[in-house]
Amino acid sequence: MANSVTHKTKSLQARIVSGSVVLLTGSGLTMAINLAYNIVIARFLGTTGFGHATVVYTLLTLLSAVTLAFQMIGSKVVAQQDTPEGKTAVYRLFHRGAWACGITVALLLVVFQRPISDYLNLPDPVLVALISIGAAFYVPLGARRGNIQGTLGFHALAINMVIEQAVRLGGAVALIKMGMGLNGVIIANSAAVAIAYYAVPFKLTGHAKNPLRFSYAARETFQATIFFSGQMLINNCGIVLVNHYFIASDAGIYAAVAMVGRVIYSMSMAVVNSTFPLVAGTSDEERRDLRVIATSLLLVLGIGAGIAVILMVAPAALWTHLFGAGFQIAGRYNIPYLLALYALSTVIYSLAAVIISFEMSYKIANTSWVQLAFSGVLVVAISRFHSSLREVVLVQLGLMVVLFVLVSLPFLFNALTNPKDLLQGAGCRPFRLIREASEDEVIAEFLKSDFHRHEFREYHDTLRDIVLKPDFDNAEENAKRRALLFIRHLSLWKELPEGTEWYQVEVNEADLGNIRIFPRAQWRRIADGSFSATGVAHGMRTRPHLLETSFLAKIDAIGDQLRQTNPGLGAVILIGVSENEPLTVLDGNHRLIAAMLASPGRVKKLKFLCGLSPRMTECCWYNSNFVTLFRYARNVLTHTVRNPEAELARLLRNAG
Repeated sequence: MANSVTHKTKSLQARIVSGSVVLLTGSGLTMAINLAYNIVIARFLGTTGFGHATVVYTLLTLLSAVTLAFQMIGSKVVAQQDTPEGKTAVYRLFHRGAWACGITVALLLVVFQRPISDYLNLPDPVLVALISIGAAFYVPLGARRGNIQGTLGFHALAINMVIEQAVRLGGAVALIKMGMGLNGVIIANSAAVAIAYYAVPFKLTGHAKNPLRFSYAARETFQATIFFSGQMLINNCGIVLVNHYFIASDAGIYAAVAMVGRVIYSMSMAVVNSTFPLVAGTSDEERRDLRVIATSLLLVLGIGAGIAVILMVAPAALWTHLFGAGFQIAGRYNIPYLLALYALSTVIYSLAAVIISFEMSYKIANTSWVQLAFSGVLVVAISRFHSSLREVVLVQLGLMVVLFVLVSLPFLFNALTNPKDLLQGAGCRPFRLIREASEDEVIAEFLKSDFHRHEFREYHDTLRDIVLKPDFDNAEENAKRRALLFIRHLSLWKELPEGTEWYQVEVNEADLGNIRIFPRAQWRRIADGSFSATGVAHGMRTRPHLLETSFLAKIDAIGDQLRQTNPGLGAVILIGVSENEPLTVLDGNHRLIAAMLASPGRVKKLKFLCGLSPRMTECCWYNSNFVTLFRYARNVLTHTVRNPEAELARLLRNAG
């Protein structure tokens, strides 16, 4: 079987891509129908009527943020249940709550139809009453879609979204031709939501007791409501405010521009909708592999960037041709430019939304409040700066960049500084220091285990003796070994604090729980959050199927070598703050784990050298976090001017 199936992290990425492709296909078809709908409405109703129709539908979207909250959290809790009966019980709870919220939203729209209509400059308050019917069904539709999503029914979810848009388009065309005009368009929108609700396929199983506490369900739903409230405001407040501050024809042009943003965001949400339930049902360690969220981010970035490029090169006459003469380009409007700016703003926001929703899949994400705060700032900013449509779009672009930075940096920091990665020092029995060791000895041991690498191929014949049979009293040899090591490990070695003291240490079976394997990718797959040597060895014994065959073969080969009387392996190099605190393996992960798998007694065949420094927490190899990684990146740039190969060549020339 292919390697992509042999370990769970990779299959998680594959499932995210697979689910995203299904929903992206459905979203693509949905967006094509939606584009046809907008073209038809724009041609039949003109800029003014198109602006009114868009803002009324936007009103539904704004007021139904709770809809998507029910869908997202419903999918999360359904995915977390182990039995069909549990999934059904959770769905029933959320479905009842969704109907109560939907009816409440509809009643509020009916009661406040007059002031809402006056603020939006609508021609008739009845438009608000008509869309309230759709609002009543829209919230429970979210609960039904959440159940499909949580059971990974991505095909059914995609089909249901297409049905909604098809009814919306067909109904609008039919009712317009019957002479109902703008009212007919709004009726078609409400009917599309109601029909989509009844068209959701689902299967309920049994009547199990609800496994959720009410407080948990309420807290999760509230979190999602905060997220989608901010999301709806960011994506739609521009349309509402432009409809209020600008003349109807200008508002219609902005509605056409904003339609592109909706296309990009809808495609992005297809990725989110597939990622969310998959991540919600995984372990903490699987989620912490940054490649998982990188998969979602790259999908969103690729989709958005592709659409933005197409918009930039599309001729301005295309939009007039599609939407009709009422959208003729005026001197003060450059629609391709506005479209490209709006697309860029939406792409940046979509990336931020992916990060927020990713966090929400497994915890209460405070970034939802950050997004909500920014949505309020956006409303205030547009209300203050709206001298032109261009200024409105630039305000959104600037704020979305700031939002993305504020959301992504804490996420990256937390992802790289999980407290599980570091063993706790309390209760650590002191390691016994056998003797002091020189840095030259440590470099020689490092080279001994690394000399087979292809980077050292051209030195295998000329420098083999000084690597395998070092003379530490020979300063010239020490300099050559240092230059040789730096060919491959300059950045690694220079990251160790100055003044690090080196010792040979004794490591017994009882000490292994206080030695930490550095959390590289292959170890993450089996560590399950604990990177102690004992935890990793246990993972190797119980979950070997998560690793590639070549990796397992390497461990087995080292184990065979350890069975020999004189294995000839290089020392395991450890680093730490002091002998009284846990240590981290700098080099020798494979040797240590292979020895533990062969037999704990085999560990005694290994030599252990340890570097200690009170400043070791500043080293990214001991303590990986945003600060230490930034320092490492800075040091890498500093060392790029150094050429270890040239230094070694000079030493060899001087030696004849």
